[in-house]
Amino acid sequence: MGSSTGKLTTKAIAVIVIVAMLDAVGLSPVVMVLITGMVFVVWLCARRAQAREVERIFDFYIAADAILREEERRWYGFEIAEVIEHGESLLDIMPDPPPLSYYALGALYHRLGNKQETVEYLSRVVEDEHCDETHRRKPSAQLRRYVMMLRRIEYQPSNAPQMLAAIRSLERARQRNASKLLVETRELLETEKSDAKTVQPETPEIHEEASFAPSLPLSAISAPPPITKVLHDLYRDETRASN
Repeated sequence: MGSSTGKLTTKAIAVIVIVAMLDAVGLSPVVMVLITGMVFVVWLCARRAQAREVERIFDFYIAADAILREEERRWYGFEIAEVIEHGESLLDIMPDPPPLSYYALGALYHRLGNKQETVEYLSRVVEDEHCDETHRRKPSAQLRRYVMMLRRIEYQPSNAPQMLAAIRSLERARQRNASKLLVETRELLETEKSDAKTVQPETPEIHEEASFAPSLPLSAISAPPPITKVLHDLYRDETRASN
């Protein structure tokens, strides 16, 4: 509460300083009011855009929880891939994303059958101690806004019951399944690697060309007898056989 009050006081002082500077320049009160109003509108738009970025994380939790929790539904692969794409896009806007987002992405990749990415994300949640919430002592502005919105949801569950249900469901699944999924996926990867090593490549068939005996020299080749001699011999043999 004290932190919020301090920030509000700082902003009020900044507005007063800006108005004083404009007055010192000699601008009319109407122009000062317009400029102050424009600055205020820009500040509100920027604040709303930042809040919307944080809300997208909770939208991702709702979509991920629906896929991971409802086992009886047959989800299409492109549906899971689109939710994964949504979740990974959030990692680009937050330098220190919450560990729950890593678990949700790892579990979704596991549901999709992508073992490499499953290990990549779940290993951060299970094995990287710097990823744990208790070690986040210097949060980014995005993470601070995320935690503030998370606490508001927890303190006032009636305002966002679907978000709170998705968060609690994913947290329970994270505590119960993260380590088990990581171990199982690594074992499957090791099995696939060992199977790939044991498979022998097929040896290509070798087609041997037909070998021919070396040809005789021309001097050793005798010409065939004339056809008249062959017919004469054949006629004589038939005559002898008839006698």
